[in-house]
Amino acid sequence: MSGVNEKSNVVLIGMPGAGKSTVGVVLAKRMGYRFVDSDLVIQEKYGKLLHELIEKHGVEGFWKIENDVNASLSVTNSVIATGGSVVYEKEAMTQLSKRGLVVYLKLPYEEVEERLGDLNARGVTLLPGQTLRDLYEERTPLYEKYAEMTIECSGKSLRDIVWEISDKCAGIFSFSE
Repeated sequence: MSGVNEKSNVVLIGMPGAGKSTVGVVLAKRMGYRFVDSDLVIQEKYGKLLHELIEKHGVEGFWKIENDVNASLSVTNSVIATGGSVVYEKEAMTQLSKRGLVVYLKLPYEEVEERLGDLNARGVTLLPGQTLRDLYEERTPLYEKYAEMTIECSGKSLRDIVWEISDKCAGIFSFSE
């Protein structure tokens, strides 16, 4: 196999709070695909919540765990919701890009800030002294670098976002609408 046919997954990237898991579940149902939340895979594999892993291993240690899990995901016909920090790890992004179409769920900073509650409880990896704004500005170019498709999510309903992605994917993947 070569080209697009090797890509049988949709990989969602974006800031925490952008809706990767929510969109992912509904998109998977619409496409008849499995749904995989890589954060849940990490928690299941390590038997700890994300914030517990960050506390135990530090931010960089957590990124290594996240890289290893995402790089080794071996699924097909799936919608994969990744953690927001997956773009820091080149190995994971290379493997995810080989196996799926990378879709960036783009949301303005103000909406990300509004949607997020307790950053620690959500397992957001902030370095000491780093603000959410710093994180947003640091990650946005990485999301843009890896994205094969960008979906502007501001002011759109969940249904509109899911339909936009599935309509664009219809020409790439064979799934029944």
